[in-house]
Amino acid sequence: MTKLPVTISFTGVTNLLGIIGIIGSLVFVGMELRQSQQIALAAQQQQRAALITEVIGTFSDANPPISFLDFLNQTIDMDDKNNRATTETYMYRVWMIYENDHLQHKLGLMDEDVWQAKLTSMRAIYGMCQYKEVTRFALSYSSQDLRETLQGSGPNPCP
Repeated sequence: MTKLPVTISFTGVTNLLGIIGIIGSLVFVGMELRQSQQIALAAQQQQRAALITEVIGTFSDANPPISFLDFLNQTIDMDDKNNRATTETYMYRVWMIYENDHLQHKLGLMDEDVWQAKLTSMRAIYGMCQYKEVTRFALSYSSQDLRETLQGSGPNPCP
């Protein structure tokens, strides 16, 4: 049995190892970037949750406290100055949060499922006729794209 001479040059082996090293490095960097993005998305979600919880706390800080469920059911007496001030402050703040959420979604900093949940909430608040004046005012300071997104979701039931 005759052996065939196999010649492998040192340069060829070095080049092959270099290519494998580069590919390994790129895979590692890709995994690190993916992990960093997931951490950033989680941090953004945590900040959004903390902020909206703080804003909802506006109702319990009122004197006397207002039920958030009464707000959602639109059964708050808006003739009471305290109720009106608390509710309008909440509405204005929540629309500013939604504007920020819209921007974060456009920049890819929000998971699509979270965005869809936010959009559902936005549409519900957009359709709360009792609070239409403050919604109209807050949205006048929002981006045209956000207003178009809300208007594209169907006609606003509030005249």
